[in-house]
Amino acid sequence: MGNHELTYRTLNIPSIGQMEALDYQEGNAVQYTSMDTGNFQFTINKYKSSATYIYEKFKQDSYYMNQVISSFVPKQARALASVMENDIMAVGPDNQTASNLNTINGGNHRFVASGTNETMVIEDFAKARFALQKANVPLMNLVALVDPTVEYTLATQPNLINFSNNPMWEGVVTTGLTSGMKFIRNIEGFDVYTSLRLKKGTASETIDSVVSSVPVYNLFFSAASDVLPFVGLVRQTPKVDYEYNKDYQRDEYVTTCRYGFDLYRPESLVVVLSDTDQVYA
Repeated sequence: MGNHELTYRTLNIPSIGQMEALDYQEGNAVQYTSMDTGNFQFTINKYKSSATYIYEKFKQDSYYMNQVISSFVPKQARALASVMENDIMAVGPDNQTASNLNTINGGNHRFVASGTNETMVIEDFAKARFALQKANVPLMNLVALVDPTVEYTLATQPNLINFSNNPMWEGVVTTGLTSGMKFIRNIEGFDVYTSLRLKKGTASETIDSVVSSVPVYNLFFSAASDVLPFVGLVRQTPKVDYEYNKDYQRDEYVTTCRYGFDLYRPESLVVVLSDTDQVYA
């Protein structure tokens, strides 16, 4: 699978701040205040391809030729979708300040899990909820995307309380935020899903004197449409091209797509680092 060089396309998203409420006295003019406005920019910076071929000789001699050919396009589309999901999951961690608590209004939006050997515990869900509250994020449609090692840790904790086996919000499932996720349970108001696509660190990270040696970046956020932390655009959905190469005597299949993602509302996201080497420790 390839990653093409391209000239980035910058997109602009205007933003409008909160309105202000003031006291009014009868007989006096109403006081007007201007709205805070801004402009958020992000780029279509990903151009991906997945390509393969099948030789004429193989087509002539293979009994399963039709099955092989029919699998090319779906497999290429899935390869591109997997890379796209990985990029979505990395947007939050990559746009925060590494080795920093990323504090907003007194709430920490990036920290290391507080369990034994940097594993996730219920307290970390409460901390993430608190951080979102302090950032004035509506506590609705709360979602936590965690690594399977976190699911294991939670499943083996004795006397686990404050959870429900029923999701409070079906949006992740119905809107297809990403594929391949499994609902675990609801903890501290977060519908918790496991994902294999979360960003994994290639080196240790220290935050507030706590070291995560083999970190995975678990995501906590509100998926309400007006506070969703991520923004993105698929400029070109997976597009398939085919041709016969007479010089090499083979059929060639190419699937390409273009897209871009960015962190739009950092206050709506909390990233919790947990170690991934503790399942069999």
